[in-house]
Amino acid sequence: MSTVQQDHTIYVTGGRLSFPKLIEAVVSSQGGEPKFGCDLILNPSDPQIAAIMADVQRVAIEKWKDLGPGVLQMIQNDRRLRCYGSGNEKVKTSTMKPYEGYEGMFYLNTSSNEDRPPQIVRPDDGKIIDNANTMERTAAARKLYGGCYVNAAIRFWPQDNQFGKAIRCQLFAIQFLKDGEPFGEAPPDLTMFKPTAPQPAGQPAGGMPSFFGGGNPPFM
Repeated sequence: MSTVQQDHTIYVTGGRLSFPKLIEAVVSSQGGEPKFGCDLILNPSDPQIAAIMADVQRVAIEKWKDLGPGVLQMIQNDRRLRCYGSGNEKVKTSTMKPYEGYEGMFYLNTSSNEDRPPQIVRPDDGKIIDNANTMERTAAARKLYGGCYVNAAIRFWPQDNQFGKAIRCQLFAIQFLKDGEPFGEAPPDLTMFKPTAPQPAGQPAGGMPSFFGGGNPPFM
């Protein structure tokens, strides 16, 4: 279950990872600065969601005071202004259906700036990988695939600038928890491939005849 620290960091446990951008910062389809990030998917009955939404409300009231409830209502009505919502809103344009794993679920979109990559926590001993150790960090990030389950440290913050008022979520750290069904199409069946044997010089692999009967191609 999630816990909230005095610095308002929220620790989410057992979220399903989606759209991970953890190896390097990526520019979104809407443009802007490169960012690290991911989605965390939770079952709508998960009690962690209550703590998440309570903190969203806290951020809005602290930032916009008496205007907070009105700003929250505006944000709730526009998915672009919030970092959370119903998975049914995450629609794949090619199918006009929710992305795999999102239907009927709750999602949380998190990100961090290119100069502040999220820390990756080792699953075996709980130690934080030094971000300067790019080899170990990259290897650990590759194991965080869409569909697996993770723990994460996040913090909500209020956006209020030329792009409007919004609630965003910063990703501080992430840790692999357990395997899950990977998102995306299943890999092709490669059992049709058989062991190969060395071929005589000049003989095409697999014993197939030359297209041109051993002579020069007609266009040479």
